[in-house]
Parts: sequence; structure tokens; C-alpha cells
Amino acid sequence: MTLKHATLRQLKVFETVARKLSFSRAASELHLTQPAVSMQVKLLESQAGLPLFEQIGKRIHLTEAGQELYRRSLAVADELRAAEESLNSLRGLEQGRLHVALVSTATYFAPPLLARFLKTHPGVTAKLSVDNRETVLAQLAANEIDFAITGHPPEHLDTVAEAFAPHPHVIVAHPAHVLAGKRRIPLKRVAAETFVMREPGSGTRGLLERLFAGHALPLKVNMEMASNESIKQAVMAEMGVAFLSLHTVGLELATGRLATLDVQGLPIVRHWYVVHLAQKRLSPIALALKEFLRQEAGTFLAGWGTRHPAGAAAASALYNFGGPASSG
Repeated sequence: MTLKHATLRQLKVFETVARKLSFSRAASELHLTQPAVSMQVKLLESQAGLPLFEQIGKRIHLTEAGQELYRRSLAVADELRAAEESLNSLRGLEQGRLHVALVSTATYFAPPLLARFLKTHPGVTAKLSVDNRETVLAQLAANEIDFAITGHPPEHLDTVAEAFAPHPHVIVAHPAHVLAGKRRIPLKRVAAETFVMREPGSGTRGLLERLFAGHALPLKVNMEMASNESIKQAVMAEMGVAFLSLHTVGLELATGRLATLDVQGLPIVRHWYVVHLAQKRLSPIALALKEFLRQEAGTFLAGWGTRHPAGAAAASALYNFGGPASSG
């Protein structure tokens, strides 16, 4: 038994079934009949000498051999795509495909930023997926994406993480809140307020919990919500104050629906990172995107939410960003 006679078509069919965990959905994506998909998988299993899928109840699952081959098939597809794009580059073409995954907070700025990149590279097609941090990092680990854009690089993966823009976090309130417009508010005074927060485990929530714990202050959580949008709505309904990424509230600040509180020690400025696997061979267009983020994102985000009183406190960090070059 040997895989040396396996065809690229068989690997593509297998990869699609493995990703969808469904023969019918794979057939639909590939524009093939379900029997044709099943036949290609059976041929590949025959060459592998091991079953690649198993059925439990009505669902199919990858066997251990299937999981190993799935990882390898993704690597093969990645190498072929990189070769194609390298050849296009040598031909003087700017073509290629990109798959970028974002954590949900990045959806407020990343799409227009990527749109600007694509306007200067009209031959490039891009797939943009948005999910929670856990899912994004799982896609990264499986080599299903070129890059992840996240505010906190993974610690358990061998990656290259490059900071490309500052990521300030602020406390927001209803514009009629008693503290709105006041200057240099002590953190102890803010601790008397009730907060609308993300769920436990959220990176944003963790930042505020560490800040309060560092000052031995209690954090009064009035309500927990699963999205930034619902938190903003709650604050606008005067149900409490919230600690959010400045990049999520630009529109509400500009229209006067929310106000930032000028709290001593804030904003907390972290960084946005573009992350890829350390062993990944980046295509020419992927390298171009990485360079674009490094050169353009800081300026693009510099005015994001700074046209309001407390925004000026973050402006120097935003306009004069000089983050670390990279980390593994």
C-alpha cells in the first residue's frame, strides 16, 4: 500500500470531506455527485491501506489516520498555492488568494483596512472569517488560514506574531452619566460603578480584572453579555458602564451616543497582532499584506475614536506607535 499514486484530485476531495465532515456537503462544494466523492475517498483509502473515516450514528468522523492525512493534505494545498503565487509573481502578475481570520473585536476596523489593500491588488481574492479567539486559533493551528488578527498571540503554538497597531481600551458610559466630562477620575471612584461585562474568560474582561486587582479594588459586575454590540446597547440604556476596546466604539463616540470616561491610568494600550505559523511558507501576496499592515495600519487606526475628550489621552500612543517587532 502506498500513497505515491494518490492524485491531487483525490486529496482535494478528501480534504473537503474532512473539513465538512459530510459527503453530501463536500459534493455540493465541489460540484460533484455524492457517489463520485465516495469513490474518490474509497480509492484514497485503498492506497493508504487504512480507513480514513468512521461513522458513528448518523455522523462521520476522521480516524487517527484520517486526521494525519488531513493535516498533510492542507500542507500540500498550501505548498501548491504558494508555488502558484510565486510563479505569478515571477510573471509580473499580482494574483493570489488570502484567507484571514479575525477575532470578533477586529471586525470594526479590519474589513475596511483589508479593502484598502485589495484596491491596490485587484488580482487578489480574499476570504475573511470572523469568530471567537478559540476558534480562530484552532484554524491557525490546523493551517487552514494564512493569518490570524488578534489582540493576544497564542502561547501554545509555534507562531510568528507581529504587532502592527496599538489597541487601546477605555471605560465608556452614557453621555449623561455623572462622570462624563470630568477630568482625571480616580479609579477608586469608578470602582463604585456597576459594569456591563463580557463573559468570564474574555480577554477584555481579564484586562480590567487585573487592573482592579492590582489596585485592590472590587469589580462590581451588573450584567454579563456575549458580544460588544449588546454591551454597547446596555450602556446606552444606562444599565451601567463598560470597559471596551476603543476600536469598537468609534461610531457611537462620534455620534454622541456614548462617552469615554477620563480615568486615571487609562487607556490601557495593548497591541493588535498579525499571527502565522512559524513554519508556514508565506506566498508573495501574503508577505505583501503583512508589510501593508506593518506600514499602514497604525496610521489608519490613529484617528479611530480620538475625536472625543478622552480620546486625546490615547492619541500619543495611537499616532506614535512603536510596538515590538515580532515574537514567536
